This record gives sequence, structure tokens and C-alpha cells, in this order.
Amino acid sequence: MTSNGRNVAMLGSALLLGGLLALGLVWSGSYVKSAAEVWQQSSRSVTVRGLAERQVEADMVLWPLNYSVSANSLTELEQQLSQHEQLIRRFLESRDFDAGQISVTPPRITDQFSNTYGGERPDERYRAEATLLLRTDNVSGVIAAVPEATALVRQGVLLSPSYEYRTEFLFTGLDAIKPDMIAEATADARNAAQQFAEDSGSGVGGIRQATQGYFSIDDLDSYTPHIKRIRVVTTIDYALED
Repeated sequence: MTSNGRNVAMLGSALLLGGLLALGLVWSGSYVKSAAEVWQQSSRSVTVRGLAERQVEADMVLWPLNYSVSANSLTELEQQLSQHEQLIRRFLESRDFDAGQISVTPPRITDQFSNTYGGERPDERYRAEATLLLRTDNVSGVIAAVPEATALVRQGVLLSPSYEYRTEFLFTGLDAIKPDMIAEATADARNAAQQFAEDSGSGVGGIRQATQGYFSIDDLDSYTPHIKRIRVVTTIDYALED
């Protein structure tokens, strides 16, 4: 092959290689652009929280009546425990609480002489505490009866109210209202997403991910523990659309 022929062949090969390279760059650039558009679309989302809140009345109450007695003999101590238990039972039953709703804990007996070190001994050697528990759904009845418990004190029953023996108001109907509250929280979240989308010139798409928070049940305040505030917060990730 002559020198001119070789030059023509080399030029043709260079042009072919340059064309293929240019084609590859064009295809590669198109692919990268397409991938970037897909990534950008997939990352267009907004995460919002939705709140649902309700106030409900307690439907169950636990009323512990803790009382104590003291005596110099165990026999006398047992008699006083029995006597005071019966007084409390009659008090509750006179206010239309069923006997089956009442239970009593075993007494906790202390020998007060054994706890005295060098000081004066108490007048009575033994002291006992017991708790009679009323568990009922008659919430209004308990609210009315609590201030009347002073009648027991006038009969000689030494009641020992404390934080440990506080009256507890409960709400047990959460399962019945859960679906509606979750729906309310979801609707609240979508409203927030809709507002965000309008501000950014987008539309709200489907749910990409959702997390339901736990339900909290708290007293409305320290003065009305029989009214409960129930709250649930959901966190939802919505896609945004052009």
C-alpha cells in the first residue's frame, strides 16, 4: 500500500473512532440526564405529622381505702381489723356499690416495740394496715362518695390517704375509638401536606411511608382526673407531584 493509501486508511479509522466516541458521549449524557430526572422525582416528597385529640370520660375507677389499727395483742388487732373492714364495706354498700366489686388486701402487721431503740415505746405494741379496694364502672357514684368518706373517720376508722393509695380513674374503651382517631390524624397530616404542596407549586401524591405514634391517655388536669385527654400523632411521607 502506498503512503497516500495508508494515510487515507488511518484518517478513516480516526473518523470512525471519533464518531463512535461522540455517539457514546451523547448516549451517556442522555442516560445521566434521565437518571437525574428519576432521582429528582423520587426525592420530591414531604414529611408531615397529623394530630388527633379527644376528651373522654373515665369508664372505670379504682378507689383504695387504706386504714390502720393498733393494739397491744394480736387478737385485739385482728378484731379491730375485722370491725373496720365491715364498717367500710357497709359504707360502700349503702351507696349502691356491689359487694362483688370490693376486695381487701392481707394486713401488714408491725411490732412497734422491735423498732424502738433507746427511746420511749409507743402505747400500743402492734400496728396493722390493710387496704379495701373498690373497682367499679360507677364513676359518678365514686365521685359523689369520696367526700362522704369522712363519715368513716367519725366512726373511728383511721383512713390513710396518700399518693400510693390515690383514687385512679381509667378509660378502657380505647380500641373502640382507635380507627376513627387514626383516620382523623391521617386527614390532619394530609391537610398539612396539601398546604405545603400549594406553597411550593406542587400536588400531593400517594403515601410513601407512614408511622403511627402511640396513644397517650392523660388526665385533663389535676382537678378533673375523671376526664381524660387522648392523643395520637402520625408521621406520613407524601410524594409531591408537578
